[in-house]
Amino acid sequence: MTRVRMDLFASLDGYTPSDASPDNPMGEDWGRLTAAWASTRTFRERIFGDTSGAGTAGVDDRFGREFFEGIGAEIMGAGMFGLHSFPDDAEWKGWWGDTPPFGTPVFVLTSTAPRSPIEMNGGTTFHFRSTPVEEVLAEATEAAGGRDVRVGGGYRTARAFLRAGLVDDLHLMIAPIFLGRGHRLFDDLTGMDQTHTVTSEVAESGTIHVTLTR
Repeated sequence: MTRVRMDLFASLDGYTPSDASPDNPMGEDWGRLTAAWASTRTFRERIFGDTSGAGTAGVDDRFGREFFEGIGAEIMGAGMFGLHSFPDDAEWKGWWGDTPPFGTPVFVLTSTAPRSPIEMNGGTTFHFRSTPVEEVLAEATEAAGGRDVRVGGGYRTARAFLRAGLVDDLHLMIAPIFLGRGHRLFDDLTGMDQTHTVTSEVAESGTIHVTLTR
């Protein structure tokens, strides 16, 4: 049965970066927030193609492996794809290079006129949708073929799915840092601890992995 999964990064004070720009698409603090995840063996292999075995193991890497398992379709916001940074460039194919790490259909949410699908190397095809999140999720679920649907960022996309109660499995990675600025992910979002089972585990890096499972 298809489940809707989400993986989010937050600081100890509940922030995720809000200062994305064309030169720094994830925001100035993104590197600090995701340092432990980016240092794992799995990240280095799946994102950078590093097959040398370099990178950290342990708890962070275990969650990193689980991140890539069982996904049949992806949903992301326009900002995560990069539409906001290059709105007038019809040739723009996103931040992810010629071979994105998804290998599945990816549905990009946009408030502007949808573009034609973009087929990439490695099995990724970007589809652009301006319909409500429930309709996009139904289409992604069908495309997933019985595997799970992962909802990525950015901040507004994540909150839209959380607010609608559509997320079955949330993995929250809380970095041991204080940002003091940015978007607050969970303001006005309450009650998920009552509908989901909550567990937590602290990694060797100090990252707190909180999982909420419906």
